[in-house]
Amino acid sequence: MAEKSFTYVIVGGGLAGASAIDGIREHDTSGKILLISKEPYLPYHRPPLSKGLWTGKKKVEDIGVHDAPYYTRFSVEIKLSSEIAVLDPKAKSVSDIGGTTYKFDKLLLSTGGVPTRLELSAPVPEGVIYFRNLDDYNELLLKCKENSSAIIIGGGFIGTEVAAALAMNKVKTTLIFPGPWPCHRIFPAYLGMHILKLYREQGINVVTEDQPIALEKNAGTWLVQSKRGKKIESDMVVAGIGIRPSIELAAQAGLKTENGIVVNTFLQTSHPDIYAAGDNAQYPDKWTGSNMRTEHWDNTLNQGKRAGKNMAGEHEPYNYMPYFFSDLFDFGFEAVGTIDSRLETFADWQEENKKGTIYYLQGNKIKGIMLCNMWGKIDIARSLIQKAEPVDSIATLKNKISD
Repeated sequence: MAEKSFTYVIVGGGLAGASAIDGIREHDTSGKILLISKEPYLPYHRPPLSKGLWTGKKKVEDIGVHDAPYYTRFSVEIKLSSEIAVLDPKAKSVSDIGGTTYKFDKLLLSTGGVPTRLELSAPVPEGVIYFRNLDDYNELLLKCKENSSAIIIGGGFIGTEVAAALAMNKVKTTLIFPGPWPCHRIFPAYLGMHILKLYREQGINVVTEDQPIALEKNAGTWLVQSKRGKKIESDMVVAGIGIRPSIELAAQAGLKTENGIVVNTFLQTSHPDIYAAGDNAQYPDKWTGSNMRTEHWDNTLNQGKRAGKNMAGEHEPYNYMPYFFSDLFDFGFEAVGTIDSRLETFADWQEENKKGTIYYLQGNKIKGIMLCNMWGKIDIARSLIQKAEPVDSIATLKNKISD
């Protein structure tokens, strides 16, 4: 079988892998780089799949991390629609399903995650769209016609964003999830109930505190039966119920895995020449003191770049505090730190439930900040959390961040 050698091999063609190339080339302009991706597309940004592509703010040709000439300019070999079947840490090689072996000096596993699939009492028919990648977006777009109908399963980011996108495109939309309001793990009750009201005002049939127990498909029509006895028909079913990290390749190779591929502060796995970054990496977080696996665009971007720099010899810890964001109709937010609705919160509103700052507090310290329709303030918010100064009185937070 064929064998090729590279200085750097990157397994996974998402944002983390593309960002690693940026990091590598800042320190090594000549080392041979190979990027291997299961998908048939060059690396692209995922957030527009449930946001900007539906509003017209973005086009598919706009969402690439880099244009095609970038990879030529920086001498990166690309293998698309290719899957790695074997990782041999001792031999420092990976082999694809076609039998070609690629030797490496340094390897990055940026394999991301795969959607969690529905597990119901009866088998789930084929055709559920587990919304994750560009093919899923294209498939959903083809199905969306005016007055078509959709059931969205899941009240987290993907479910709520896709529901909003479809409703704005005149699809009759039902959103079903087990929580009391959308994104209930991050929105405090007062904001969550406002978002719930907003969704219903936009014509979405929101079914809370319920979940599917059976799915049937007959002549192109879906029937969802819920735990609380509802029966809902639709033309399509979309599931956005989270992802699980892609750790199989690492686990089979004997690398340490838990809730992700375990890495140290330098993003090295249990093998010092193999790194991991992105949705699949469990890393020690400086700011919470715990091991984290973070499924957000900003973390993937910066973690991938740090991994690339360290693979090329920089050897600096990953101490970045990433932010995340979402757009739900006219309510947009950016958030940083620990955003958990179980924490004490203080809302400093400029316009109630529409514009302002929500502080997430534990003890007398700020642990997280959500900026609601407040843009360009993330660095200020991040600094307030990192300073970890005691909050003597909630009143001192009033107007601490303002437009």
